[in-house]
Amino acid sequence: MKDKSMKYSSILLKLSGESLGGVDGQGLDPKVLERYALEIKPLTKAGIRVAIVVGGGNIFRGLQGAGKGFDRVHGDQMGMLATTINSIALAGALRSQGMNALVYTATPMQAIARYYRRDEVLCEMEKGTVVLLSGGTGNPFFTTDSAAALRAVELGVDAVLKGTRVDGVYSADPEKDPHAVKFESLTFDQVLQKNLKVMDMTAFTLCRENNMPIVVFNMNVKGNLNRLISGQKTGTIVK
Repeated sequence: MKDKSMKYSSILLKLSGESLGGVDGQGLDPKVLERYALEIKPLTKAGIRVAIVVGGGNIFRGLQGAGKGFDRVHGDQMGMLATTINSIALAGALRSQGMNALVYTATPMQAIARYYRRDEVLCEMEKGTVVLLSGGTGNPFFTTDSAAALRAVELGVDAVLKGTRVDGVYSADPEKDPHAVKFESLTFDQVLQKNLKVMDMTAFTLCRENNMPIVVFNMNVKGNLNRLISGQKTGTIVK
């Protein structure tokens, strides 16, 4: 049963593939996987329904591959497989911390993961299973941001929580501009007016048209995810 003190009953957590690679952003860092699992565990104990979409940039990014001579469609397919590898790794870390976790894919991969079916995923979330939704949308030319937005709307979660390495949305890149100003909250229209980078335009538009809040926060600060879920001011909310 959900802890009534928590702000959200169900969330979709979007993580970048690079974050799983640690400092170098390459491959898989077991310490990061363990840390993320420990961040997610209190949510499951509080009865929060959790879905996760992980990128694949630590292994292969389709768009970059296209710039190096790969066919874009094949490159994106390789990127989808990379997200599945990451999801299997994170699921293993979650299970090692005593959680139930299942990996789903947008295209059939029997013996590797379950094929995504919305109603089945909803049933598993109701049971307290953490579901990892891999393979993007199953189509080329769509990012994992778009997959996260699509799955969030399909599953009817309360918000998309986008875990990044910065603590919210800024007027400029805070890693490059020391005068960048952080926003605590924004409307979808303000994001468009200010030309701010929250998610790619396809994902952002899908969230906007379906009134799906987006929260951008720093996943790498210990306890941040739980603070956000419990209603403390963390990151930037777009709604």
